[in-house]
Parts: sequence; structure tokens; C-alpha cells
Amino acid sequence: MSLNEAISSLKRGEFVLLHDEGKRENEVDMVVAAEFVTPAHIARMRQQAGGLVCLAIDSIFAESIGLHYMHDILSRSQELDLESKKMIMGKAPYGDQPSFSISINHTQTYTGITDRDRALTIKEMANLFKKFNGTRKQEFVLSFKTPGHVPVLIAKNGLLSKRLGHTEMSVYLMELAQLSPAAAICEMLDSESFTALSVDKAINYAKENAIPFIEGKDLLEFSKVH
Repeated sequence: MSLNEAISSLKRGEFVLLHDEGKRENEVDMVVAAEFVTPAHIARMRQQAGGLVCLAIDSIFAESIGLHYMHDILSRSQELDLESKKMIMGKAPYGDQPSFSISINHTQTYTGITDRDRALTIKEMANLFKKFNGTRKQEFVLSFKTPGHVPVLIAKNGLLSKRLGHTEMSVYLMELAQLSPAAAICEMLDSESFTALSVDKAINYAKENAIPFIEGKDLLEFSKVH
């Protein structure tokens, strides 16, 4: 399927599958626009993907609500001694620093982990982006709590020109679709091999379910041209 079909799918609130590349994680993520997320989306990611359901946002949005990378937060913490700070991940085995920030729950959730609760947290973050920037941080602090059950990932400023992770690629797809720069993403895992789902199996899943499949290398080439 073409990139245009993927963008159309995202605009309809439907999934796309996104593969980074073999030199990185070599994983395929299910991706859906945060502003359209429903409990059914979360249930499907949980049941048919099986990885960690995360919320990827762009760096400008993150800055406007005062979010930082978790490795930076921990490195500046006075509660961690020098020995403990050795645990903080520098670069992952595939060469990048992690994009994790804090994890959150919306204040209207109960435990925060149910499909309904996680969908609410993710969708309300997308709604927050649409609010006037001057009051966005205040509303974020009033409407969300941490720690929670939705890990927030921050895309690098510059997106694919700076990092080629699922975080950056999914946010870039949201921009191409002219949607809020926030996406729910989840790695696809294989319960038979106990590893990441192979690209071949992911492609078959995409074909069987009429879901657009996007190669990260193709998305990168598109971004260079456009």
C-alpha cells in the first residue's frame, strides 16, 4: 500500500503498521492517531500486538507542557547517588538514547490500566495539544497524574533528520496526515518465538487485515524529498 493510503487510514482513525529497519530495533509497531483512540484500539494493540502501549508526541508539544526525557530527569535527580546513576541508560544496543519521558494517567481514570482508562488518557493528551499554548501546561498539571499507565515518548526535534525511531516516524506520519502530533504505538510481538514479530509475519497480518504497511526507510526517503 502507498503512503497516501496510510495517511488516509490515519485520518479515518485506523491503524497503520510501521517497520523501522533491520539496523535498529527491526520491529513493527501498530500506530494510530491519538486523537481518534478508543478502548477498542487499546484492546486490539494489547491482544494482537502485545508490546508496550505508548504515547509518542513531538518535542514542541512536550516542551510546552514541561516534559523531559526520563534519562535527563534521573541524571539530575538528587535522590539517586552516583552508584545508582550508573543504571541510567545512555545509548540502547541499536545506538539511540531512549525517548521515554514520564508515564501518566488522566485524572478521570480509576486504575489507569484498563482499555477504557488508557484510551481516555491518550485521547485527552491529543485534545490538550489543541488547547491554547499559554494555558496548556497548567491544564496538563491539573488533568494528568504521574506515575501512570501510559508511557510518554518524546520525538527528537527535527524528527527523522535526528533519529529514526518509531517515536519520530509515527509523529512524522501524524504531521503528514495534518493531525495532532501525538500517536499511540505498540510493538508487535510473537508468542511462538517469544521475540518481536518478524517482518514477514507482520506483512501477512497487514494484508489479512487490510492495514497499510510502511517501511521506515521509505518514509525517510520521502522526508528527504519533501
